[in-house]
Amino acid sequence: MTTLVFGHKAPDTDSTGSPIIWSWYLNEVKGVAAKPVLLGEPNTEAAFVLTRWNLDKPEIVSEVAAGTSVVIVDTNNPAELPAGINDTDITAIIDHHKLVGGLETKGPIDITIRPLACTATIMIDLMGDDAAKMPEAIKGAALSCILSDTLEFRSPTTTDHDRAVAEKLAADLGINIADYAAELFAAKSDVSAFSDAELIRMDSKEYEVAGKKFRVSVLETTAPQIPLDRKASLMETFKTVEAEDGVDQVLLFVVDIIKEEATLLVPNDLVKTVAEKSFGATVEGDAVVLPGIMSRKKQIIPALAL
Repeated sequence: MTTLVFGHKAPDTDSTGSPIIWSWYLNEVKGVAAKPVLLGEPNTEAAFVLTRWNLDKPEIVSEVAAGTSVVIVDTNNPAELPAGINDTDITAIIDHHKLVGGLETKGPIDITIRPLACTATIMIDLMGDDAAKMPEAIKGAALSCILSDTLEFRSPTTTDHDRAVAEKLAADLGINIADYAAELFAAKSDVSAFSDAELIRMDSKEYEVAGKKFRVSVLETTAPQIPLDRKASLMETFKTVEAEDGVDQVLLFVVDIIKEEATLLVPNDLVKTVAEKSFGATVEGDAVVLPGIMSRKKQIIPALAL
C-alpha cells in the first residue's frame, strides 16, 4: 500500500513542500512507497517553488479512503484535514503547531511536534545523516519552506536552528538567501488573479474563541496596498465566506513583511472588540495597524479574546 503524505487544507509553501520532502525520504531512504498529495490548490508562492525547482505538482485530493496509510505533516488539527481522517491508518505526524487533539490512530505511531518555525526543519533533523542525500530539488523545497515560514527570519517563530538549517541548505545550493527570499515574497504578493473569496481562504484557519467561530486569514506580502485597495469588497465578501464556511466572523490580517506589521480589516463592532481586547488597539475606521504582529501561530491566535 502506498502511504499518502499531506499537510493542511489551503496549502502554503510548507504544506506543499514538506509532503514532497518526506515522500522522497520514505521512498528513497526508508524503502516505503509514498506519494505526496495536497488538500487544495497551492498558493502563489508554493506554485512558484514547484516551478523554480522543477517539482511535479502533487495531486489534489478532497477525500482519503478509509484504511489508507497516511502521514500528516504541518498540522495535527482535524478541522484542517479531510473528513473521515480518523478512519485512515495514520502512521506518523510531523508538526510544529500546538497539540489540538481529536485525531485517533489504529495503534501507537511516531509523533514529532517541535517548537521550530517550520516542518521542513524538523524533517531534516529526523533524517539525520541521510539529509545529505537530498537532491538539489528537495533541498530547494526545504529551503523555500523555511524561508517562507520564517518570513526570511523576521517572524518571531524563527529559531537559531531554523536559521542554521536554512543557511546550510543555501550554501549547498549556492543560493543567496536575501535574493531568493525576495523572489518568494514577490510570488506570494502576486494576488491580482484571485477573487476576494480565494484571498480570504488562501491562508486561513478556523479557531473558536469564547463560543465564536473565527476564520483567521493572513495575507503575507511585500505589497500590502494591493489587497488593501480591495478592502471594501473583501469585507463585503466576508459575509459570503462566513455563510458558506459556517463561521461567525472572518478576521483578515494583511501582514507587511517589510514593515513587520499587520493591518486588520474591521468591518463591524465584533472585530473592533477583538482588536481592542486582543491587541490593545485603538480602532478608528475600518482598519487598524498592529505594529510587530506577523505570526498567526505565535502572536495572533494566542492573543485572541472577546
